[in-house]
Amino acid sequence: MEHRAEAVLFSTHLWTAWILIMADNLSLTHKILCAGTSACFADLITFPLDTAKVRLQVQGELRVVTPAAESNLVLRQTAAAAAVQYRGLVGTLSTIAKTEGVKSLFNGLSAGLQRQLCFSSIRIGFYDHVKQYYQHILFGDSNVSVNYSTRILAGLTTGGMAVMIAQPTDVVKVRFQAQMKGGVEKRYTSSLQAYRTIGSFEGAAGLWKGTLPNACRNAIVNVAEIVCYDIVKDQIIARDLMKDSTPCHFVSAVIAGLCATTVASPVDVVKTRYMNSPPGTYRSSIHCAVQTFKKGGSKAFFKGFTPSFCRLVSWNIVMWTSFEKVKVIMANYVEP
Repeated sequence: MEHRAEAVLFSTHLWTAWILIMADNLSLTHKILCAGTSACFADLITFPLDTAKVRLQVQGELRVVTPAAESNLVLRQTAAAAAVQYRGLVGTLSTIAKTEGVKSLFNGLSAGLQRQLCFSSIRIGFYDHVKQYYQHILFGDSNVSVNYSTRILAGLTTGGMAVMIAQPTDVVKVRFQAQMKGGVEKRYTSSLQAYRTIGSFEGAAGLWKGTLPNACRNAIVNVAEIVCYDIVKDQIIARDLMKDSTPCHFVSAVIAGLCATTVASPVDVVKTRYMNSPPGTYRSSIHCAVQTFKKGGSKAFFKGFTPSFCRLVSWNIVMWTSFEKVKVIMANYVEP
């Protein structure tokens, strides 16, 4: 009986190991599906934190664009926007819920999910394949372990690729999250209407507004997030601190979220303010950064750091733990 139990246990471990190997070697299409699904689930869970972060970052910047009688654009600071002051993560969440309703915490959710389907599917789904491509280009077919520089290059590449495609969805998401109930005369009522309105008044340039700061931000976040998770996870497993399981994924995700928040916060503030600004407010993303510094000093670049930290860490936890599980499920039922 003991030998039979040991044989069953050995077979179980062997099967688990094989599934994990298969999960790491899924096809590009399957990894894209896994990444998009997991990212949408993570966004759904953590979206109120993202809304709080955006409100804190644009506080004092909230303006409205209204069409005048001559179809010109009139910029006006609204009384509601000027009156509301957000203080801290909990204070911001409770203020939005009390003054605008809980539903406002999910403003722009549809655009956020559209963004994740485009953005995360590329930056996360393509990462392993791009990493292996760079490994082959730089080190040939040698059995050298994947170099840190290779991972960083892959993170920068997939982050940049994702921004070029998903930028309009990010613009719409930020505009939805920044607008206040009762604080504007012309509100976006749906993501499709937002795309049409921005396209009509600002042209294609409006939909791709802030591409440069967003590309910089997401390249940094991609390296700090995906590459950090990749390296930390590998090191934990290699040093036999934990097995390739949920606790390992959890710890790796927390560290990745902390790194991403720390390095990306200044660029994130500039990106959010620039994309939310009416036409003519800032000449460029660099001008936006200069004006932000003049008005608020260096502290202004870390506005919304706490909700950003909470959001990115929680997003990473949900994203990576679910991503690893979905990959295993996919390997079980799809891969031969």
